[in-house]
Amino acid sequence: MILNETHDGSIGTWVSSGNSADTDFPLQNLPLGVYSQDDGRTRRVGVAIGDMILDLAATADRGLLTRSPAGVASAQAALDRALRAPTLNELMALGRGAASALRRSLFDLLRGGSPHQAVLQECLVPIAAVAMQLPARIGDFTDFYTSLHHASRAARAMRPGGELAANFRHLPIAYHGRASSIVISGTPCSRPHGLLGPDPAGARYLPSQALDFELEVGAYVGSGNALAAPVSLDDAETHLFGVSLVNDWSARDIQRWEAQPLGPFLSKSFMTSVSPWVVTLDALEPFRLAPPTRKEDEPRISPALTSPGHAARGALRIGLQAGLETAVMRQLGQSPEVISRPDFADQYWTLAQMLTHHTSNGCNLQPGDLLSSGTVSGREIADAGCLLERTRNGAEPLRLANGETRSYLQDGDRLVYRGRCEHPGFAGIGFGVCEARIVSRE
Repeated sequence: MILNETHDGSIGTWVSSGNSADTDFPLQNLPLGVYSQDDGRTRRVGVAIGDMILDLAATADRGLLTRSPAGVASAQAALDRALRAPTLNELMALGRGAASALRRSLFDLLRGGSPHQAVLQECLVPIAAVAMQLPARIGDFTDFYTSLHHASRAARAMRPGGELAANFRHLPIAYHGRASSIVISGTPCSRPHGLLGPDPAGARYLPSQALDFELEVGAYVGSGNALAAPVSLDDAETHLFGVSLVNDWSARDIQRWEAQPLGPFLSKSFMTSVSPWVVTLDALEPFRLAPPTRKEDEPRISPALTSPGHAARGALRIGLQAGLETAVMRQLGQSPEVISRPDFADQYWTLAQMLTHHTSNGCNLQPGDLLSSGTVSGREIADAGCLLERTRNGAEPLRLANGETRSYLQDGDRLVYRGRCEHPGFAGIGFGVCEARIVSRE
């Protein structure tokens, strides 16, 4: 992918809200999602532009989405079916070429001066008037562990004297997560119960007292790979469809007791929140940069996990933030307080390296599978992507501006994630919101 007219920040849209300087969804973004106007019974694919959604099936019904990547009838028929599906999986399966062609068509239809404006007005729906749904049918979920700052601080916080795992600098560490409990932003987080440790009174399932958030970036698989067919690093991004925000909630007290020797289980599987909009890799092209430079004394990376192209622009510059709204703040009408601002560009391992390593043993990935980065943390502890790090496992509680403190999350707390890409000379783009409020299960 190279920069083209669709990245030109000087071109505006006839949808007035898409020209606002602070919108997440200008003409240069055009993220895809799935929405409903009838409590989820009917789900439709749409693209965000400003504060509106362009319904893609309705647009296709008017004969305005006729461009296919191959320019042949079979490819057009496949695209038509994908635009009428209840999830993005069929579109994801068509590959990055189809997504690029669709984005180009939508850019032309929505740009200022489009001759189709009057017709397309009939295909617009206010975002505020719909319920967003999971963008894809997620068959598998893999949670990685790719932030050096998080991995180092978390090891020390979880176990006194703990150190960074010996394998961290050699390969992208991950575990297989639970796909069935991935939910759309806005779904309440019910406090999990679990076994918290040795219990003289018997093995009782108790409410977690160390509920935590994890600020993550997720990538959806587009066209998959066949079983026993690894994907090379330079081909990895042709198998990725787009990026969303992820909150992989964690119960640290359950995790400490259960994780040895096999790793997280009930401490993570109770719920994972994802944002509704999927920002395509094409839209992210202006925000590419080189991954962090490795030091001379660090282990050499496997040749399978490095290349000149990847070393030049394998990372993504995404400014992330996690906001916390307590029940007291909500009662007083106060906005969530931003408690972390890491940048995704600082990750030790990139999305392409994650996918390449995942398939290196021949594992087959499928359209709609979700790969998540693991907690994204900055160099400074103020930009830690979870409370485990920020509070050193509760030993140094976080003090909020209103005087409240948090060692871990309380019932009524609401986490609000945002992400934004900025670079001089280009329109800034965002990811929408990933948020959820914690409620008691009792």
